[in-house]
Amino acid sequence: MTQLDISDVLPPILAGPILRRLEPNRLVLWLVGSTPLSLTLLLEPAGETLRRVTLDGNCCRTVAIGRHAWLHLIDLSLPEALPQDVLIHYDLMIASDTGSEAGIAEWAPHLLHEGATRPNLVLRSRADNILYGSCRKPHHPSRDGLARADELLAEQISRAEARPALLMMCGDQVYADDVAGPMLAAIHALIRRLGLYGECLDGAVVEDSEALYNHPASYYRREDLLPAFKSNEALRERFFGGVEKPIFTTANAHNHLVTLAEVMAMYLLVWSPVPWHVISSPPIPALDTEHATRWHTEATALRGFCRDLPQAARLFAHVQTLMIFDDHDVTDDWNLSAKWEETAYGHPFSRRIVGNALLAYMLCQGWGNRPEVFSELLDGMDTLSATVDEHDRLDAVAQDELIGRLLGFDQWHYVLRTYPTVIVLDTRTRRWRSRRLLSRPSGLMDWESLTELQHELLDETASVIVSPTPMFGVKLIEVIQRICAFAGHALTADAENWMAHRGSASVMLNIFRHSRTPGNYVILSGDVHYSFAYDVQVRDRDRTPHIWQITSSGIKNEFPRRLLDWLDRLNRWLYSPRSPLNWFTQRRDLEISPRLPDQRHRGERVWNGAGIGQVWLDAQGRPARIVQHNADGRPSTQFLPQRGGPRASEAWRLG
Repeated sequence: MTQLDISDVLPPILAGPILRRLEPNRLVLWLVGSTPLSLTLLLEPAGETLRRVTLDGNCCRTVAIGRHAWLHLIDLSLPEALPQDVLIHYDLMIASDTGSEAGIAEWAPHLLHEGATRPNLVLRSRADNILYGSCRKPHHPSRDGLARADELLAEQISRAEARPALLMMCGDQVYADDVAGPMLAAIHALIRRLGLYGECLDGAVVEDSEALYNHPASYYRREDLLPAFKSNEALRERFFGGVEKPIFTTANAHNHLVTLAEVMAMYLLVWSPVPWHVISSPPIPALDTEHATRWHTEATALRGFCRDLPQAARLFAHVQTLMIFDDHDVTDDWNLSAKWEETAYGHPFSRRIVGNALLAYMLCQGWGNRPEVFSELLDGMDTLSATVDEHDRLDAVAQDELIGRLLGFDQWHYVLRTYPTVIVLDTRTRRWRSRRLLSRPSGLMDWESLTELQHELLDETASVIVSPTPMFGVKLIEVIQRICAFAGHALTADAENWMAHRGSASVMLNIFRHSRTPGNYVILSGDVHYSFAYDVQVRDRDRTPHIWQITSSGIKNEFPRRLLDWLDRLNRWLYSPRSPLNWFTQRRDLEISPRLPDQRHRGERVWNGAGIGQVWLDAQGRPARIVQHNADGRPSTQFLPQRGGPRASEAWRLG
């Protein structure tokens, strides 16, 4: 991968700014500097005078993650509300030691659209125009759907009324468990360049992070770093083995990120082009023929990813971006079952790996969704950063203590009180575990969290629910997952869907039926590496709630094309409206009508192609238009309703 000339002086900003939670009286921004920065925010709404706000310690919290890497977590309360539905130009001024100031045009010109001198944002009064997607794997050979979204934004940059209210990242923003060899080498180069903090490792062949980075098994063979004890065999296979999933995907866990520094470096490299410019092209390590070939293939894909990175960063600087985790943000099949949890959290090495990924998620993603609930955890991170020893290693006891608190934290979900209300679900950490058979897949949410969801929905007329995993998916694939789970092979088929657990599925459907919950629901999802839209009706004696299941996946990932074609076709045959198989499904009293991709050629109901989804909602919170913008430059794909809606001939009732 081509690198620019490296200067001894690091740029002041390594990543960001990323616009996070935005409200008229509150702006939340995230960025990473090479040193603690003195920042001033300029705000100029259209037709108003310029506002100048000093970002001091009351609103800008700095967190050290290395000698030359500092998170800047900006949570600014404004005494005078910003106007909605107008362009607001802004700038971040960095003060130098000499008293001069530099703005974004000087330190990050790639964030500006053509002809602009500053970026801008729009605070939309309604959440009626939403970009959404999931699954952004850097070394997948497709183009980046975020770059396509930036192209769309460029066409609307001066039209406040056409700008999306938010970009919803529905999961797998990073792949901590599936890392390309060249990406891992870049991660290690950036760790050295920025002096990201190391750590001691318990339960592994290596004693600390530096030994890990230099070990011959560090590339493509990290499973070898577990001690060769018989008791570790299950852990080695489950956590590092790269479990083959021939039906759905292939997990390549052999380069699984381990340390906090590795995960933090990954975030910098997938969110900003700047870190790529401060490292030299890392040398290829000693590899066998198979892995050397794979390295070169991955390097080609990463070059394409790097070409699109400036556009992805520009999108983040112009649109409110909200996020929620799915499994790959931490590790494949994270908390799949009680047995998985028992295995992973019962060993110090795997517990540390999961904890480091979750800590990085909190710092880079979770905080910006809901800053007010993370103060104590950030205090713990400050305490941990202060424990660095003479070898730049974090104190192991303090790190494990903070990880223990993170693993018990239960405030990852959040709500946006706009119209419609947007409710983002945590489907990973508060699961409904099977007590009878620990290996059975857990329900995606437990009874308590579902009860809290119902409370949030009471007396709302419409709602957008973000569920990383679709609530209503392709039935044949769900059946295959259920069969694998019943046979004790849940890990083989990625058996995570709402209908896999009777209790959580039943409670969720009862929430939809509740007389005081909304009549219109839009469910935005990702996860599955293909896109589709379903119109759903829940039949009830007193009313008929309407649900739209809308899925866009992946941003930079795709399902094996031939396999998906066959699964889609078989699903239409086996679960046609008159098929008796419908009576054996877990759904009850539902009528489902798939929307049809307008570019279908052979009757497809799902769309396979990297890109970004977009949905426009009408005044009642119902989808007026559903589109998948294809990253490869093809015209955007629209999902069109069938005539007659859920009662059309291609709909089915599931008994």
